[in-house]
Amino acid sequence: MSTDKLRFGMFLPPYHARNENPSLALHRDLWLVEHIDRLGYDEVWVGEHHSAAFETIGAPEMFIATAAERTRHIRLGTGVVSLGYHQPLMLAERINYLDHITRGRVMFGVGPGALPSDAAMMGIAVEDMRPRMEAALDVLIPLLRGEVVNAEAGWFTLRDARLQMMPWTRPSVEMAITAMGSVNSAIAAGKYGLGILQFQSVGCFPMTTLPAMWNVVQQTAAEHGQTVDRSKWRLVLQMHLAESRQQALEDCRFGFEPWVDYFRHISALPLPPEGTRGDALPQAFVEAGTAVIGTPEDAITAIERHLADTGGFGCVMLLAHNWANSRATAESYELFARYVIPHFQGLNINREASIEWVIERRRQEQAQHGFDRASKS
Repeated sequence: MSTDKLRFGMFLPPYHARNENPSLALHRDLWLVEHIDRLGYDEVWVGEHHSAAFETIGAPEMFIATAAERTRHIRLGTGVVSLGYHQPLMLAERINYLDHITRGRVMFGVGPGALPSDAAMMGIAVEDMRPRMEAALDVLIPLLRGEVVNAEAGWFTLRDARLQMMPWTRPSVEMAITAMGSVNSAIAAGKYGLGILQFQSVGCFPMTTLPAMWNVVQQTAAEHGQTVDRSKWRLVLQMHLAESRQQALEDCRFGFEPWVDYFRHISALPLPPEGTRGDALPQAFVEAGTAVIGTPEDAITAIERHLADTGGFGCVMLLAHNWANSRATAESYELFARYVIPHFQGLNINREASIEWVIERRRQEQAQHGFDRASKS
């Protein structure tokens, strides 16, 4: 694995229950990004969705432009733009603009589109979504490097197309593709030499093939003359932390059931048995091993297990799920920043060495003083 330190961030779809003020929810999303920027997180990725009423950001580029003005250090990525919905030149212009106004803090996450209902509203067949993504990638990558592109793909035409400004980040912004479990995303990541936003689990369904997925990325990259780096492999985890496991489970009573209902009815994912409701739901996820609802120590144990199982990755992304209310959610991110991040980034190594040195020095001085008193007597 790369010698780079393990990074930490947030994956923000977002998820908002249908009974709350949607405008207030968007402002709360912005506040949460500001909050984790102050806490020292490295990055956040923001989703694009257009239907189903739960994931309410339709323009991640606009969200990022707003968040960029309110933050200082955190990197901001689209997580992800559904490429088949956008004319590639127009999209490349927007991403390049963000690259310049953030002075290199933007990242470009891409995918085919997660909700068939989004595609249906635009008259796009579900089976065309992935081919459209690859056709768009074929031109977006050179466009974002400042190259001239000519292409015909049926749903778009480019003739001597180029960006008016060279990219701020050279050779271009960092790019990544989302992966929910299908090998197709791993193949695309390897083919184009992209990073990968990998979900450790979806709902209560564990992804048990993470090492195999990375092997596919590497093998495909080699076949296409690309290079890939584990530091660009990001693992999205489901966590909520509190000072005790019981408190964490209690916190999740706020929004866990609406979140589960969304996935049951919209995404048709294999979640806990239909009869599992209410307070039993968070515990079912914990028992399935696909969510950490507990303490910082539980989070450390889970991340260490994933590092051992996968051979290493570059970034842990916490899924912004709104299982708990705003206060408990903010505290969860703070607990993670206070106790989990330092463990993996070695932030206290010199502090531990310093106190050990002081204790040893004091022991030696006490021993010497005792020897001196004995010799005088």
